[in-house]
Amino acid sequence: MNLPERGPHQVRIGIAIEIPEPYGTALQEARAAFGDPFAGDIPPHITLLGPTVVDESDLDEVYAHLEHVAAHAAPFRAILRGSGTFRPVSPVVFVVVAQGIAECEGLEGAVRSGILDQELRFNYHPHVTVAHEVDDEALDLAFDEMAGFEAAFDVTGIHLYEHGDDGVWRPARRFDLIGLSDA
Repeated sequence: MNLPERGPHQVRIGIAIEIPEPYGTALQEARAAFGDPFAGDIPPHITLLGPTVVDESDLDEVYAHLEHVAAHAAPFRAILRGSGTFRPVSPVVFVVVAQGIAECEGLEGAVRSGILDQELRFNYHPHVTVAHEVDDEALDLAFDEMAGFEAAFDVTGIHLYEHGDDGVWRPARRFDLIGLSDA
């Protein structure tokens, strides 16, 4: 996993949509079954901002930024359905975000602005990883077995995750989506 270096008085964060139960456990168990070495360290999620290092002294500004983003974003329905892959560019198999793509893209753009503005290595593509850094056979198995996966849930908030010294990503703070829907 590509992680930016973290110095003293810095914290490594990520911003994501948490996958609720019972789907979160099912996806985490599937990831473990495919042999993914990060299955126990990374809760199932839809990334909005990948691993990012910020100074501890900037956390209040980060929180204020995320509160602003959440205040202007409406809750929405997400549907996960089927499997996809980033191969051959990257050895990843994921569950596809079939509904809620535009909302995820809007959130990602809003999150990745202001104090969290940064360039992306790849174009943003909302998804839920189920196999990464495993051999081709395991990637093929993940792709085949997750093809029939389906989950539907309401996205009502985003989470700031912190990466602990033990290598585990943990939700540290939730920001409720309270904006008005256009519908």
